[in-house]
Amino acid sequence: MNQAGIPWLWQFAKPHRPKVILASIYETLGKVMDVAPEILIGVAIDVIVEGKDSMFATMFGITDRWEQLLILASINLVVWILESTFGYLSAVTWRNLSQTIEHEIRTKLYSHVQSLEVGWFEDTTSGGLLSILNDDVNQLERFLDGGASNFIRLFWNIILVGAVFAASSLLITALAMVPIPIIVWGSVFYQKRLKPRYTKVREAVSELSSTLTTNIGGITTIKAFTAEPREAQRLSRVSNDYRQANEDAIKFSAAFVPLIRMGILTGFTCTLLVGGWLALNGTLKVGVYSVLVFMTQRLLWPLTSLGETLDQFQRFLASTHRINDLLQTKPKMVEGQTTLNEPIKGDIKLQDVTFGYVEGTDVLKGITMHIPAGETHAIVGATGSGKSTIIRLLLRFHDPISGQVTLDGQDLQSLKYSSLRGAMGFVSQDVFLFHGTVRENIAYGKPDATQEEVEAAAQAAEANDFILQLPNAYDTIVGERGQKLSGGQRQRISLARAILCDPAILVLDEATSAVDNETEAAIQRSLAVVTKGRTAVMIAHRLSTTRDANKIWVMENGKIIESGTHDELTAQPGLYAALWRVQTGINSNRIG
Repeated sequence: MNQAGIPWLWQFAKPHRPKVILASIYETLGKVMDVAPEILIGVAIDVIVEGKDSMFATMFGITDRWEQLLILASINLVVWILESTFGYLSAVTWRNLSQTIEHEIRTKLYSHVQSLEVGWFEDTTSGGLLSILNDDVNQLERFLDGGASNFIRLFWNIILVGAVFAASSLLITALAMVPIPIIVWGSVFYQKRLKPRYTKVREAVSELSSTLTTNIGGITTIKAFTAEPREAQRLSRVSNDYRQANEDAIKFSAAFVPLIRMGILTGFTCTLLVGGWLALNGTLKVGVYSVLVFMTQRLLWPLTSLGETLDQFQRFLASTHRINDLLQTKPKMVEGQTTLNEPIKGDIKLQDVTFGYVEGTDVLKGITMHIPAGETHAIVGATGSGKSTIIRLLLRFHDPISGQVTLDGQDLQSLKYSSLRGAMGFVSQDVFLFHGTVRENIAYGKPDATQEEVEAAAQAAEANDFILQLPNAYDTIVGERGQKLSGGQRQRISLARAILCDPAILVLDEATSAVDNETEAAIQRSLAVVTKGRTAVMIAHRLSTTRDANKIWVMENGKIIESGTHDELTAQPGLYAALWRVQTGINSNRIG
C-alpha cells in the first residue's frame, strides 16, 4: 500500500519542517496563554474569599486585596496580549505554510502528469484528473490551514489542563478524565467508518468534475442537438450521487459531536459534585474549586471540534491517497537519454513495425517505410487504415509492439523527447489554440521569437493578411481553443506555429481536410515553400495535396498496399487510382 496521510505529508514537507515546528511552537505558547486566564480567575476568587490569607498573598507577601486584584488584572492583560500575538503568528505561519505546500504539491503533480505518455491520458478522464490536481490538493490546504493546528491545540489542551487538575486534586483529575477514553474510542470508531465513505465522496466528485468538463467542452454540440435538458438531467444524476455520498459520510461525522457532549456532561458533573463536596468540607479551597470548574469546560469543551477536525482529516486522508496514487503512476514508456546528432538530416525509417492500441488488435501490421531526408512523402488511405497512427509513432506518443522506428539511424526509443520532438513541426487536423493572443499562439514553440520572426512565419503560412484584419491584429485574443477564429484561420496559425520553429521535419496530419478550397490552396502554396530543404510527412485525405509528393504510401487495414509517385499510382489499377477518380470525378461511372 502506498504511503499516505500524515507520514506522506511529513516526508513531502521535509524542506519546510522548521516552519512546521515554529508554527507548532506558536500554537503551543498560545495554548499556554489560553489556559492562564482560568487560573487567574480562581486566584482572584481566592483573593476575594481569603483576603490576606489567599495563595497570592502568601506567595508574594501582598496583603491588600485591591492591590492583589490590580496585579492580577495587569498579569491578565499581558496574558491576553501574548495569547493574541501567538495566535496571530500561528495563523500566519500555518496559512502561509499550507499555501506553499499546496503550490508545491500541485506543481509537482502537474510536472509528473506531463511526464506520462499520451496513452495514459487516453485512458484517463480529464475531469477525474482535474479533481485531483485541484480539489484534492485544495483539501490538503484546508487541513493544513485548520485541522493540523486544531490537533495541536487539543493535544496541549489536555496536557496543560490535566497538569492543573493533577496539581489541584488527583481525585477530581481522575473523574474529569473519565470521558477522554470514551472520546478517543469514539474517534477511532468513527475514523474507521468514515474513511471508506470519504473515499466514495472523492470518487463522486471526480465523476462530477469529469461530467462538467466534458459538457462545457462540448457545449456547441449540446446546443446543436438541443440536448440541454438531457445533459441537465445527466448532471443532476451525477450531482445527486455526490450529494448522497456526502450524506452517508455526514451521518457518521455529525453523530460524533453528540457523543462528545455526553462525555463532557459526565466529566463536568463529576467535577461539579465531587469538587463541590470537597469544597464544602474544607478539603478543597473555593478558589481551586472555581479553577477546576472552569478548567473542566476548558478541558472537555474544545473536544466538540474534534468531530469537525476528524471530518477534515478523513477528507485529507482520502485526498492524499489519490494524490500519492497519481504520483506513484509510472510511465510505461521510458524516455531515452541521447540526443540527435547534428546536423539533423531527417531520414526516417520504419522497419517491420507492428502496433495496436488494444492488446490483440493490431492497427499497423508489419509496416516498412523509408522517407529519405529532404523529401516530401504522403500517406493516404481510408479512415482507420492506420495513417495517423504512423504519425503518433514518429512523434513517439506510442512505441511499436515490434519493429523499429529510426530517425537519422537512431532508434526513437533511445532519444530524449525534447531532442526528438524539437526536430519536428506538427500540424494536426484537430488544431488546438490556447486562450491568448495570435502572437502567443504562433510563438508557442519559440516563446522568445521576435515580432519580425512571428510575422515571417505567418507570411509563410499565408496567415499574415487575415491576422492584420483582426481587431487587434497579432494582439487579438483567439478565445479558448481558438473559438473566435474560423477553421481555416486556426489551421494557418497552426502551420505558422510549426514553421516558426524551423524544424528539420514537418509533420502534417490532414492539415487541409477541414478547410475550404481557398484556404486549401493557400496552405498548399505555403507547403510548397516551407517543405523545400526539409523532410515532410503528410497524412492526406484530399489527394490534391499529394500530387507533388516525392512518394505516396497507400494504406489499407494497417498495411501498405501501394507506393509510388502520383503519376505512377494513377497509371496503374489500384486503390489510389480509384480514390483519385472518385475525388476528381474522372471516369467515376466506371467505379462500382
